[in-house]
Amino acid sequence: MSTRVVIIGAGFGGLGAAHALLQQGITDITVLERADSVGGVWRDNTYPGAACDVPSPLYSWSWATNPGWGRRYSEQPEILGYIQETAAREGLLDLVRTGVEVTSVTYDEQTLTWHVAAADGQSWTADLVVSAVGQLSNPVIPDLPGAETFAGPTFHSAQWRHDVDLTGKRVAVVGTGASAIQFVPGIVDRVREMTVFQRSAPYVVPKPDQAYRARHHRAFERFPALLATERRTWFRLTEVFNGALSGDSVATRPLMAALKQTWRLALRAQVRDAELRAKLVPDYELGCKRLLFSNHWYPALARDHVEVVTERVASVEPTGVRTADGVLHEADVLIWGTGFAATDFLAPMTVTGVGGADLHEHWADGARAHLGLAVPDFPNLFCVYGPNTNLGGSSIINMLEAQAAYIAQVARRIADGGARAVVVRREVADAYDTEMQSRLTTSVWAGCSSWYVDGPRITTNWPGQVAEYQQRTAKVDWDELEVVS
Repeated sequence: MSTRVVIIGAGFGGLGAAHALLQQGITDITVLERADSVGGVWRDNTYPGAACDVPSPLYSWSWATNPGWGRRYSEQPEILGYIQETAAREGLLDLVRTGVEVTSVTYDEQTLTWHVAAADGQSWTADLVVSAVGQLSNPVIPDLPGAETFAGPTFHSAQWRHDVDLTGKRVAVVGTGASAIQFVPGIVDRVREMTVFQRSAPYVVPKPDQAYRARHHRAFERFPALLATERRTWFRLTEVFNGALSGDSVATRPLMAALKQTWRLALRAQVRDAELRAKLVPDYELGCKRLLFSNHWYPALARDHVEVVTERVASVEPTGVRTADGVLHEADVLIWGTGFAATDFLAPMTVTGVGGADLHEHWADGARAHLGLAVPDFPNLFCVYGPNTNLGGSSIINMLEAQAAYIAQVARRIADGGARAVVVRREVADAYDTEMQSRLTTSVWAGCSSWYVDGPRITTNWPGQVAEYQQRTAKVDWDELEVVS
């Protein structure tokens, strides 16, 4: 029988899921994308300096390795081009419907199907639904008094205003996360003055970047094993880092000590001013928040026309940003580098399961899903990049591929007539969640404030190494699932 699959989101996760389904012979696939093209975060984040902090030989699909990367750490245009070109070559673009914003997903217990509704009134019926909306797709702008009164242009880094000329302007940047450490150096030479408002200092270590020359490309094309070796080497190195973050091995402590020393030396070498250097020292353990990589962040902050402000932002006024100490910092342009609603999984869609179960009510005290994929009371609904599948280090694409392969196995069984509906057993999901939260208590993320945490729970991150997750999802354990034939 034909299995109808609807995938929501056309980034790395959604397109990868579509590819895995095609490999299993599932062809009735519709990928719904709210934007006007594919690419996910790499389509949306076009700010100056946007680049990946995972080496491209590893940050790419295993089934579409690329010998032609321009750099070890590729920039946004090249990554987006890779996604688009690969999707076109593999026939994935033919499955995508753009400009479709899904508003609700509702389960029909009589027909054992899902009703997927969009904002424009369109709807689809599916036997299986895959949410691949990601964790970093909905920008967050702080709810500050007076924010709407600012007289100049304001925008989030993920919604960059390329029509705004920053030349000679006084620019206020709120936030010092992964995006800010890239776009601040990217614009610092254009602006007249820059004020960077820092709530907490990040750990920033040098980025071992390099341009790949023609000789590299020739070698990678002639000897594919070289590219595979580089991919494998980076995977192994990042697995050690994943282990260190998880706190599961005493042997990884020297790595954390070495990283901290590397950060300390870089800060001292690149920031000569002692007062500024003191502002840039984090007040938490390395790894608690995302470790960042840049060769340009500290030098940008050390420029004469840049000021780092650590006082809390209290309000926004027409002419600038006022901090809690009463000082008004005047600005012509305000840029939010304040990240994303990472813990609001599947938002803002309404998801209704068996007996009218509301997924967001189910997740009121923090999102959870078996293997990050499946939730009781929501048959044939799967998440890609779901709860507890994010990584503090390494390439998320390895996790996405593992999830896609698992979902494709379920779809294949439905197509073969071996099941009509599949849902994870409640006791299995509860036991898995207990395991996740227990293991995370020994991780570097426990007891610290970051976007990984939702209330008392760490809802985003995986507590182990990628290889473990790949092993646990490699073959569907049907005993963990209730199957309706």
